[in-house]
Amino acid sequence: MIISFLNQKGGVGKTTLSIHIAAQLSLSGHKVLLIDSDPQGSGLDWAATREKDPIFTTISIDKPIIHKEINSLKKGRDYILIDGPPRVYDVARSAIAASDLVCIPVQPSPYDVWAAKEIVDLIKEVSVPLSEFKKISSTFIINRKIHNTAIGRDVVEALKPYETPALDTHICQRISYADSASAGSTVMEDNKDQHAIEEIKKLTKEILKKFDRS
Repeated sequence: MIISFLNQKGGVGKTTLSIHIAAQLSLSGHKVLLIDSDPQGSGLDWAATREKDPIFTTISIDKPIIHKEINSLKKGRDYILIDGPPRVYDVARSAIAASDLVCIPVQPSPYDVWAAKEIVDLIKEVSVPLSEFKKISSTFIINRKIHNTAIGRDVVEALKPYETPALDTHICQRISYADSASAGSTVMEDNKDQHAIEEIKKLTKEILKKFDRS
């Protein structure tokens, strides 16, 4: 299964989510590859910072060739995750074309809701010509929600006109995600924030269950 994390808006948490979902899948016994397609290379920086042995492989492909290379990368792997770039349309198109599922991280703010139209339209643009050959699913993930507020529910309502479903599991704003990133680790490995660990486990399970790939 090929899962990409894409949003043309920057700073929504694509790298944090892709790394943590990749780590959770790996810790569950799956063979995982993470493709960092952002020219900023945050995923590669995370891997380079890491002192522990890698639990999944991270490579960089920041050119619009992901859909061409994807079949050669599948061998021996259960999941490939793509950390997508903001504002690099040709690379984003290539990532969408390679994907079975596009996850769209959205922060609970009006700016993110308005900006979501761009990636939703891009997914439709890429998907239609490919529909005869494959189905590309997409979903919103509410990220960096403030704990114990209704704003997560509010943003789900605001996103409904896009006709793209939002997952039930929301990821809260937690310092543990930033702390783990600075050490090239994940919240699951640090084992300090049980709420964050549970969120990632639930999100991973929901992604696999919702798209019948568990």
